[in-house]
Amino acid sequence: MSPGGAGCSAGLLMTVGWLLLAGLQSTYGINITAVQDPSLANEGEGEGEDEGENEVEEEAENDSEAENEPQAEAEEDVSNRTVVKEVEFGMCTVTCGVGIREVILTNGCPGSESKCIVRVEECRGPVDCGWGKPISESLESVRLACVHTSPVNRFKYIWRLLRPDQQAIILANDSAILEVHRDTHPKAFECETLDNNEIVASIKFTIYTTTELQMKRSSRPDTDAVLVFVLTVGVIMCIFVIFLLMFIIINWAAVKDFWGAKASTTEMQSELSSMRYKDSTCLDQSPTEIPGHEDDALSEWNE
Repeated sequence: MSPGGAGCSAGLLMTVGWLLLAGLQSTYGINITAVQDPSLANEGEGEGEDEGENEVEEEAENDSEAENEPQAEAEEDVSNRTVVKEVEFGMCTVTCGVGIREVILTNGCPGSESKCIVRVEECRGPVDCGWGKPISESLESVRLACVHTSPVNRFKYIWRLLRPDQQAIILANDSAILEVHRDTHPKAFECETLDNNEIVASIKFTIYTTTELQMKRSSRPDTDAVLVFVLTVGVIMCIFVIFLLMFIIINWAAVKDFWGAKASTTEMQSELSSMRYKDSTCLDQSPTEIPGHEDDALSEWNE
């Protein structure tokens, strides 16, 4: 064998040996130090740097997962708390049409409060509100109002003039307030409140003539004067009772002595009257007893 061939076989054997050692190191994690070629050493350093970067990335991922776990637990706690909360609804402010009501929290209120208002929401009742009353009226005109809530411009309003046995006339007014002047004949008006083209309330009004209104007012009993008199007398009586109680409390000793003397005088008078009654009965009985004694004495003397 030539010297050149022996050198090539030795280099090949060294390469195969280093490959086996590198495989064992990566498989079992064993640190092996030995003399190696510069090219192989550079390859080993590159592999070590890659492994270090992978470890740093894994540690960062573990840290992010550890940070996300408390957040997830906090979100679960908040969801559990919201499930525990109980809500009830207050009474609606209207019996028909559209109104508002309170949403009350009965569990989970801040502090020691047993109930707290969460919000105010809209509520609805029956659509037909029947016959209503004007918001203001005089002998010349009347102001009518549709059923609505704030904001007023949220709804659409349709006013109609009702006629007996005829089709109603739709008025041009589309606001919530309608001012009507009195006529020689009574009139009837109807207002419909619409929300998204859906009727949520309907109310009717009757507008009387000036003569009819005056007759109604004159036919009513004049209770204002009587009411004022009754209230005045009641206030005076209340003030008198209050002052009397204050006088009794302040002068309690004198009042007690006065009532004690009066009670003793009454007892003495009752005793005197009872004694006089007894004396009178004794006097009435004494003449009837004397004849009996005289008869006995005469019978003894005769014997």
